[in-house]
Amino acid sequence: MDPALILHVGNSRMKWGLHGSRGWLAQGVLPNAEIGTLSLRDWQNLPRPIRAVGVNAAGEAARVRVESQVARWRIPVEWLVAQEAGAGIVSRYRPAAQLGADRWALLVAARRRAVGSELFPAPCVVVNAGTVVTVDALDAQGVLRGGLILPGPRLMLQAMAERTAALRIAPGRVDDFPTNTPDALATGAVQAVCGAIEQVRAQLRREDTVVKCYLTGGAAHDVAPHLTGPLEVVDNLVLEGVLVLATDRDEK
Repeated sequence: MDPALILHVGNSRMKWGLHGSRGWLAQGVLPNAEIGTLSLRDWQNLPRPIRAVGVNAAGEAARVRVESQVARWRIPVEWLVAQEAGAGIVSRYRPAAQLGADRWALLVAARRRAVGSELFPAPCVVVNAGTVVTVDALDAQGVLRGGLILPGPRLMLQAMAERTAALRIAPGRVDDFPTNTPDALATGAVQAVCGAIEQVRAQLRREDTVVKCYLTGGAAHDVAPHLTGPLEVVDNLVLEGVLVLATDRDEK
Protein backbone atom coordinates (compact mmCIF):
# COMPACT_ATOMS: atom_id res chain seq x y z
CA MET A 1 0.00 0.00 0.00
CA ASP A 2 2.14 2.85 -1.30
CA PRO A 3 1.24 5.66 -0.90
CA ALA A 4 -2.19 5.94 0.76
CA LEU A 5 -4.11 9.03 1.86
CA ILE A 6 -5.50 8.41 5.36
CA LEU A 7 -8.42 10.62 6.47
CA HIS A 8 -10.20 11.38 9.75
CA VAL A 9 -13.10 13.84 9.60
CA GLY A 10 -14.06 14.69 13.17
CA ASN A 11 -16.91 16.83 14.49
CA SER A 12 -14.98 20.09 14.12
CA ARG A 13 -11.56 19.26 12.61
CA MET A 14 -10.18 17.06 9.86
CA LYS A 15 -6.84 15.25 10.12
CA TRP A 16 -5.10 13.65 7.19
CA GLY A 17 -1.84 11.86 6.46
CA LEU A 18 -0.05 10.43 3.44
CA HIS A 19 1.57 7.11 4.31
CA GLY A 20 4.13 5.26 2.21
CA SER A 21 6.67 2.47 2.52
CA ARG A 22 8.91 4.69 4.68
CA GLY A 23 6.17 5.84 7.04
CA TRP A 24 4.25 9.10 7.17
CA LEU A 25 5.26 11.34 4.27
CA ALA A 26 3.04 14.28 5.26
CA GLN A 27 0.32 15.09 7.79
CA GLY A 28 -2.05 17.95 8.43
CA VAL A 29 -5.03 19.20 10.41
CA LEU A 30 -7.58 21.91 9.62
CA PRO A 31 -11.06 23.08 10.68
CA ASN A 32 -13.89 21.36 8.82
CA ALA A 33 -14.96 24.76 7.47
CA GLU A 34 -11.70 24.85 5.45
CA ILE A 35 -11.97 21.40 3.83
CA GLY A 36 -12.73 23.09 0.49
CA THR A 37 -9.19 24.57 0.40
CA LEU A 38 -7.31 21.26 0.64
CA SER A 39 -6.66 20.60 -3.04
CA LEU A 40 -5.31 24.10 -3.65
CA ARG A 41 -3.41 24.51 -0.38
CA ASP A 42 -2.32 21.47 1.66
CA TRP A 43 -2.50 18.95 -1.20
CA GLN A 44 -1.20 21.17 -4.00
CA ASN A 45 2.24 19.52 -4.12
CA LEU A 46 1.41 16.22 -2.45
CA PRO A 47 2.56 13.03 -4.26
CA ARG A 48 -0.36 11.26 -5.89
CA PRO A 49 -1.83 8.57 -3.60
CA ILE A 50 -2.97 5.28 -5.09
CA ARG A 51 -5.92 5.06 -2.69
CA ALA A 52 -7.74 7.05 -0.01
CA VAL A 53 -9.17 5.47 3.15
CA GLY A 54 -11.01 7.35 5.86
CA VAL A 55 -13.52 7.65 8.68
CA ASN A 56 -16.13 10.37 8.94
CA ALA A 57 -17.96 11.56 12.07
CA ALA A 58 -19.13 14.88 10.61
CA GLY A 59 -22.04 13.83 8.40
CA GLU A 60 -22.96 13.76 4.73
CA ALA A 61 -22.02 17.33 3.81
CA ALA A 62 -18.47 16.90 5.12
CA ARG A 63 -18.14 13.59 3.27
CA VAL A 64 -19.12 15.23 -0.01
CA ARG A 65 -16.65 18.10 0.52
CA VAL A 66 -13.79 15.69 1.21
CA GLU A 67 -14.59 13.56 -1.81
CA SER A 68 -14.63 16.65 -4.04
CA GLN A 69 -11.08 17.46 -2.90
CA VAL A 70 -9.81 13.89 -3.34
CA ALA A 71 -11.30 13.89 -6.87
CA ARG A 72 -8.21 15.78 -8.11
CA TRP A 73 -6.44 12.38 -8.12
CA ARG A 74 -9.42 10.52 -9.67
CA ILE A 75 -9.58 7.98 -6.86
CA PRO A 76 -12.59 7.11 -4.65
CA VAL A 77 -12.55 7.41 -0.87
CA GLU A 78 -13.00 4.09 0.94
CA TRP A 79 -15.07 5.07 3.98
CA LEU A 80 -14.77 2.57 6.83
CA VAL A 81 -17.61 1.35 9.05
CA ALA A 82 -17.28 -0.23 12.50
CA GLN A 83 -17.53 -4.04 12.49
CA GLU A 84 -18.47 -6.70 15.03
CA ALA A 85 -14.93 -8.09 14.83
CA GLY A 86 -11.64 -7.37 13.09
CA ALA A 87 -8.03 -6.28 13.54
CA GLY A 88 -7.83 -7.99 16.94
CA ILE A 89 -11.02 -6.36 18.31
CA VAL A 90 -14.39 -7.92 19.16
CA SER A 91 -17.20 -5.40 19.69
CA ARG A 92 -20.18 -5.78 22.02
CA TYR A 93 -21.67 -2.56 20.69
CA ARG A 94 -25.08 -3.06 19.07
CA PRO A 95 -25.71 -2.36 16.33
CA ALA A 96 -21.98 -2.60 15.61
CA ALA A 97 -21.91 0.12 12.95
CA GLN A 98 -23.46 2.64 15.38
CA LEU A 99 -20.18 2.71 17.31
CA GLY A 100 -18.77 5.05 14.70
CA ALA A 101 -15.83 4.30 12.43
CA ASP A 102 -13.59 6.81 14.24
CA ARG A 103 -14.09 5.02 17.58
CA TRP A 104 -13.49 1.67 15.86
CA ALA A 105 -10.20 2.99 14.44
CA LEU A 106 -9.18 4.31 17.86
CA LEU A 107 -9.71 0.89 19.44
CA VAL A 108 -7.76 -0.86 16.69
CA ALA A 109 -4.83 1.53 17.11
CA ALA A 110 -4.81 1.24 20.91
CA ARG A 111 -4.94 -2.55 20.77
CA ARG A 112 -2.06 -2.62 18.28
CA ARG A 113 0.02 -0.41 20.57
CA ALA A 114 -0.84 -2.51 23.64
CA VAL A 115 0.00 -5.81 21.94
CA GLY A 116 3.22 -4.40 20.56
CA SER A 117 4.45 -3.11 23.93
CA GLU A 118 3.44 -5.91 26.31
CA LEU A 119 3.80 -9.68 26.39
CA PHE A 120 0.33 -9.99 27.95
CA PRO A 121 -1.75 -6.91 27.02
CA ALA A 122 -3.66 -5.38 29.93
CA PRO A 123 -7.12 -3.82 29.68
CA CYS A 124 -7.18 -0.20 28.60
CA VAL A 125 -9.46 2.80 28.28
CA VAL A 126 -9.45 4.54 24.89
CA VAL A 127 -10.48 8.20 24.92
CA ASN A 128 -11.12 10.72 22.18
CA ALA A 129 -11.42 14.13 23.87
CA GLY A 130 -12.72 16.53 21.25
CA THR A 131 -15.94 18.47 20.76
CA VAL A 132 -17.55 15.28 22.05
CA VAL A 133 -15.70 12.87 24.37
CA THR A 134 -15.88 9.11 23.90
CA VAL A 135 -14.56 6.75 26.58
CA ASP A 136 -14.34 3.08 25.54
CA ALA A 137 -13.39 0.07 27.68
CA LEU A 138 -11.21 -2.55 26.01
CA ASP A 139 -10.45 -5.67 28.06
CA ALA A 140 -7.28 -7.77 28.02
CA GLN A 141 -8.69 -10.07 25.33
CA GLY A 142 -9.41 -7.20 22.95
CA VAL A 143 -13.16 -7.15 23.63
CA LEU A 144 -14.88 -3.77 23.56
CA ARG A 145 -17.02 -3.98 26.68
CA GLY A 146 -18.81 -0.71 25.94
CA GLY A 147 -18.28 3.01 26.30
CA LEU A 148 -19.55 6.48 27.18
CA ILE A 149 -20.32 9.60 25.17
CA LEU A 150 -20.36 13.03 26.81
CA PRO A 151 -19.78 16.68 25.86
CA GLY A 152 -16.21 17.90 25.67
CA PRO A 153 -15.04 20.68 28.04
CA ARG A 154 -15.57 23.46 25.51
CA LEU A 155 -19.04 22.23 24.58
CA MET A 156 -20.03 22.05 28.25
CA LEU A 157 -18.95 25.66 28.79
CA GLN A 158 -20.74 26.82 25.63
CA ALA A 159 -23.95 25.09 26.71
CA MET A 160 -23.86 26.68 30.17
CA ALA A 161 -23.16 30.12 28.70
CA GLU A 162 -26.08 29.80 26.27
CA ARG A 163 -28.53 28.63 28.93
CA THR A 164 -27.43 30.77 31.87
CA ALA A 165 -26.88 34.50 31.37
CA ALA A 166 -24.88 34.82 34.60
CA LEU A 167 -22.30 32.33 33.29
CA ARG A 168 -21.41 34.25 30.12
CA ILE A 169 -18.05 35.25 31.51
CA ALA A 170 -14.38 35.16 30.58
CA PRO A 171 -12.62 31.77 30.36
CA GLY A 172 -11.02 30.49 33.53
CA ARG A 173 -8.29 28.02 34.37
CA VAL A 174 -8.31 24.62 36.04
CA ASP A 175 -7.49 24.76 39.76
CA ASP A 176 -7.62 22.25 42.60
CA PHE A 177 -9.89 24.53 44.63
CA PRO A 178 -11.38 27.26 42.41
CA THR A 179 -12.13 30.51 44.20
CA ASN A 180 -13.88 32.38 41.37
CA THR A 181 -16.62 31.53 38.88
CA PRO A 182 -14.53 31.37 35.67
CA ASP A 183 -12.10 28.92 37.29
CA ALA A 184 -14.99 26.94 38.81
CA LEU A 185 -16.54 26.50 35.35
CA ALA A 186 -13.28 25.53 33.67
CA THR A 187 -12.38 23.09 36.44
CA GLY A 188 -15.86 21.56 36.52
CA ALA A 189 -15.83 20.87 32.78
CA VAL A 190 -12.41 19.22 32.79
CA GLN A 191 -13.07 17.26 35.97
CA ALA A 192 -16.37 15.97 34.57
CA VAL A 193 -14.46 14.43 31.67
CA CYS A 194 -11.74 13.09 33.96
CA GLY A 195 -14.33 11.61 36.29
CA ALA A 196 -15.98 9.72 33.44
CA ILE A 197 -12.63 8.35 32.32
CA GLU A 198 -11.59 7.26 35.79
CA GLN A 199 -14.98 5.67 36.44
CA VAL A 200 -14.70 3.46 33.35
CA ARG A 201 -11.12 2.69 34.34
CA ALA A 202 -12.24 1.59 37.81
CA GLN A 203 -14.85 -0.74 36.35
CA LEU A 204 -12.19 -2.43 34.20
CA ARG A 205 -9.63 -2.65 36.97
CA ARG A 206 -9.09 -5.90 38.85
CA GLU A 207 -6.73 -6.67 41.70
CA ASP A 208 -3.11 -6.04 40.65
CA THR A 209 -4.27 -5.03 37.15
CA VAL A 210 -3.07 -1.76 35.65
CA VAL A 211 -5.52 -0.08 33.26
CA LYS A 212 -3.73 2.17 30.80
CA CYS A 213 -5.43 5.14 29.18
CA TYR A 214 -4.83 6.05 25.53
CA LEU A 215 -5.89 9.65 24.95
CA THR A 216 -6.30 11.66 21.75
CA GLY A 217 -8.33 14.60 20.43
CA GLY A 218 -8.24 18.38 20.48
CA ALA A 219 -8.81 18.62 24.25
CA ALA A 220 -6.39 15.79 25.11
CA HIS A 221 -3.62 18.07 26.36
CA ASP A 222 -6.11 19.95 28.58
CA VAL A 223 -7.39 16.74 30.15
CA ALA A 224 -4.17 14.71 30.40
CA PRO A 225 -2.52 16.57 33.33
CA HIS A 226 -5.51 15.76 35.54
CA LEU A 227 -5.62 12.00 34.92
CA THR A 228 -3.76 9.29 36.79
CA GLY A 229 -1.23 7.07 35.03
CA PRO A 230 -0.38 5.06 33.13
CA LEU A 231 -1.36 7.39 30.33
CA GLU A 232 -0.29 7.84 26.72
CA VAL A 233 -1.34 10.86 24.65
CA VAL A 234 -1.26 10.15 20.90
CA ASP A 235 -2.16 13.06 18.63
CA ASN A 236 -3.08 10.98 15.55
CA LEU A 237 -4.42 7.77 17.08
CA VAL A 238 -7.40 7.62 14.72
CA LEU A 239 -5.13 7.90 11.67
CA GLU A 240 -3.04 5.05 13.05
CA GLY A 241 -6.13 2.88 13.35
CA VAL A 242 -7.38 3.72 9.87
CA LEU A 243 -3.98 2.78 8.49
CA VAL A 244 -4.09 -0.60 10.28
CA LEU A 245 -7.59 -1.29 8.93
CA ALA A 246 -6.57 -0.26 5.41
CA THR A 247 -3.53 -2.56 5.57
CA ASP A 248 -5.70 -5.44 6.82
CA ARG A 249 -7.97 -4.93 3.82
CA ASP A 250 -4.98 -5.30 1.50
CA GLU A 251 -3.95 -8.56 3.14
CA LYS A 252 -7.37 -10.22 2.76
